[in-house]
Amino acid sequence: MKLAVALQLGRISNLPTVWTNVMVGALLAGASLAEARLPLLMLAMSLFYLGGMFLNDAFDRGFDARHRPERPIPSGQAGAREVFSAGFGLLAAGLIGLALAATFAVPAGGTSGLAPTLAAGAALAGAIVLYDAHHKANPLSPLIMGMCRVLVVVTAALAVAGSLPQVVLLAAAALLCHLIGLTYIAKQEHLGRLGSLWPLGFLAVPLAYGATLAASTPAAWPPLAIYAGVLVAALALLRRRAPGDVPRAVVTLIAGMSVLDAVMLAGAGLVVPAALAVAAFALTLALQRWVSGT
Repeated sequence: MKLAVALQLGRISNLPTVWTNVMVGALLAGASLAEARLPLLMLAMSLFYLGGMFLNDAFDRGFDARHRPERPIPSGQAGAREVFSAGFGLLAAGLIGLALAATFAVPAGGTSGLAPTLAAGAALAGAIVLYDAHHKANPLSPLIMGMCRVLVVVTAALAVAGSLPQVVLLAAAALLCHLIGLTYIAKQEHLGRLGSLWPLGFLAVPLAYGATLAASTPAAWPPLAIYAGVLVAALALLRRRAPGDVPRAVVTLIAGMSVLDAVMLAGAGLVVPAALAVAAFALTLALQRWVSGT
């Protein structure tokens, strides 16, 4: 498999959103930017993400042959067996990375949550496979996809604290609502249109929660304004529905996860990490011009 094909299969342009999800889970649970566990967790979760993307193409090869024949498997650039093997191998490597992050990089006086971290990692791997194998025509697939990202946040928190503070759970719930709206749109991507719009109401939940954070922590207002702008831009594309508007709305909302993460971090008074999350949003948009985010 050529490197360019692997990058396309892995949709690597969206990796910065995984890193900001990790920051939310780890930093809201008490970690610092200086901890060695943070880059280890980002690496481990990147492996989970890449494995999930590989498996998505492997399971969708029949659908892609009809609707997206330019994808690597139907176009003959990669074989289904090698993509399946790489996908499951990446998930296994992610679990190993979690074990390393939870045990070998614990600062003095820190907490090691190996057992709960591995349990959450196994649940994440299971959710990824379940989504990839059964997301077509599955009305619960937006919820399953949302739980995949929630488990990234949860696993990162467990790796540094061994428990789940309320602030982590609230941030994960906001992210879940964003993902439900996003995944509903993504399910319609190949049609270029939307049916019932009510699931998009889930996108209002993180906006409302962000406003409550900003009311007590003014540093959250700037990223919240950017997040609101992302939602407006995506919904404007959906309303116009010109050719290609639905895919553009999808990739905009994917990148917007990092801005939502910035709101959660700023709401906790973590201004520098919030700024890094906004930078990750810009990086995701730039990378999506190089490698498709969907």
